[in-house]
Amino acid sequence: MDDLRTTLSTFSVDERREFGQFIQRQRRKDKGRMDLRLYELLLLPQPLTTEQLLARLYPQEPNATAYYALRKRLLRHLTEYLLLRQHQRDPTTASSVRGLLTLAQYLFEAGVPRLAWTTLHKAEKQAQQNEQFELLNAVYNLQIAQASREATEDLDEIIRRRHLNKKLADEEERAGIADSIIRHRLRQARVKGRAAESFDGILQEVLREYELQEAFARRPAVLYRLMSIARNAMLVRRDFSTFTPFVMRCYHLMEKRHGFAPAHRYYQLGLLYMIAHGLYRTRRFTEAADYLAQMHTVLLAGGRSYTSEWLPRCTFLQAAIYAFLRRNAESIVLLEKLLAEATLTHRDELTARLGLSFHYFAEGLFSKANQVLQTIGQTDHWCEQEMGLEWLLNKNMGEMLIQLELGNPDLALNRIRSIERLLHERFAGQPHPYAYVASYLQLVRCILLDPEVARQPAFAARVEALPAFLPLVREDLQALSYYGWLRARMMGRPYYSVLLELVNPSSPAPTVADGPIATK
Repeated sequence: MDDLRTTLSTFSVDERREFGQFIQRQRRKDKGRMDLRLYELLLLPQPLTTEQLLARLYPQEPNATAYYALRKRLLRHLTEYLLLRQHQRDPTTASSVRGLLTLAQYLFEAGVPRLAWTTLHKAEKQAQQNEQFELLNAVYNLQIAQASREATEDLDEIIRRRHLNKKLADEEERAGIADSIIRHRLRQARVKGRAAESFDGILQEVLREYELQEAFARRPAVLYRLMSIARNAMLVRRDFSTFTPFVMRCYHLMEKRHGFAPAHRYYQLGLLYMIAHGLYRTRRFTEAADYLAQMHTVLLAGGRSYTSEWLPRCTFLQAAIYAFLRRNAESIVLLEKLLAEATLTHRDELTARLGLSFHYFAEGLFSKANQVLQTIGQTDHWCEQEMGLEWLLNKNMGEMLIQLELGNPDLALNRIRSIERLLHERFAGQPHPYAYVASYLQLVRCILLDPEVARQPAFAARVEALPAFLPLVREDLQALSYYGWLRARMMGRPYYSVLLELVNPSSPAPTVADGPIATK
């Protein structure tokens, strides 16, 4: 296995393009073209052997020595690119502190101690403000080592600050250990069939063991880290009704007792997003919108530091919430504006286009929904590699329903066959988590063959008999959207109005036999 190729294959489409441009900027006229050529060969879908790479790179006379030197140069480019990217994307200013620390070390070695001390003080201040305890420890150690060279502070005072910071750095390390242990125990609980074991119980036990109860209630970074673990566990179980009150309680205790300083803005945004998303999934849409408004306020206060990561996610969730608050037209405006004005990653752009197609579909604008999906302009294989199987299934099922509504039964049937083929290739002869999709496709196929079949009691009975699908309808808004389309067909009513009735938490979801279908 080629480790360099494996590493490069982890890059997204955007990162592959960026790294190629980085190589072009670094290359020399004679050897730079070879760097880029090797990079392009390593990205080919079919891996090449060393002999094949040698033949492609040096067709006249294979040169193994030059080839391995070329690999080392490409690896050096890769390391430099990742360091630069980390510096550019670091929301906690850790890269800035590292840079100042490196500059101070150079200035001491170059015999410019006064400027070196000024740089160290600046690094200390930034590290303190942003709770970079490990880096702050390195700053203090350098100050102590250089205390005899034009120091502007007393050595004892530096040592006192160093010991105080060491306690906080040790707390950070223990939080990291607790993080790993909690993840491990949650995995064990799932393997042993105890997936419903209280996360709260596991959390409290580990916090006591590592003496982190106070840090959990005082340090936003520790709270965010542990809530992220809890959220991952709840996503698997879809237990948002338990998780959401838990994270809300923790967030408001932190806010009341200690508040969120500017250095904590990233963690505050993450916690607010967890709460808003949890409220959305439990159908408390108005409350979710309120927390998203708080997110926007924090984003504005933080300038551009976190916009690229959090603004798209915030907008996607806000658009979804508005759709269920009878404000679907505003959802469309939000996503159109994001696509037109923001610089998005490929993943965010694809998420925005798929979401926008749903909102157009809900408004009955089927041609526009179709046009948005066509602008994706990528193969199913590419989409699956970039976004995953579940996203691809949602895209294909959306295309299927759009073509059916546009009056193109042949195209809709082709998309059904494509989805069935995809599931067969991925899960041939074995149970899989998308069994309900196959059952749903059979019902859609029946409607394609005879649109009137949806109004017949026998069809309603088949829908009620979907054992794997109906539990999802009760807990998953995405599944509810597909079910809403079936129900709209059965009732002969507009899809969006039926969906809103189904999702309304103030009244129980109606059964299939509630509408005109029961009297036919």
